[in-house]
Amino acid sequence: MALAANSYFRRLTRQLTEDIDQLDAEDLAESSQASGAQRACDCHRGEEVTMQGRLRSVESCPKSSNATVQAEFFDGTDPVTLVWIGRRRIAGIEPGTKLMVRGRLGDKNGQKVIYNPYYELLGDS
Repeated sequence: MALAANSYFRRLTRQLTEDIDQLDAEDLAESSQASGAQRACDCHRGEEVTMQGRLRSVESCPKSSNATVQAEFFDGTDPVTLVWIGRRRIAGIEPGTKLMVRGRLGDKNGQKVIYNPYYELLGDS
């Protein structure tokens, strides 16, 4: 019983003193690993990947001929840009949304990118 209480207070102290972004990244990485998804930091260009994480930002570029929706996806290890070509808006794709994505990992100006990824919206775990 004393060991469990000691562990609880250690976790509580850590949550109160550590950087919120760092804690969020660790939580995302742990839930991603528990789901069996790949970690973005371990994935390389050309691989078919399945990752779980959260959208940090979403932008729409509604130019008539080149409409795109771009989102910054973060799984707790590395950011990945998701780009849906030919879309002006996608229901459910907004900052803070947790999702599972699947697609072929590419590289654009040294940044990881997935074009037209398959995605599954996840609950707020």
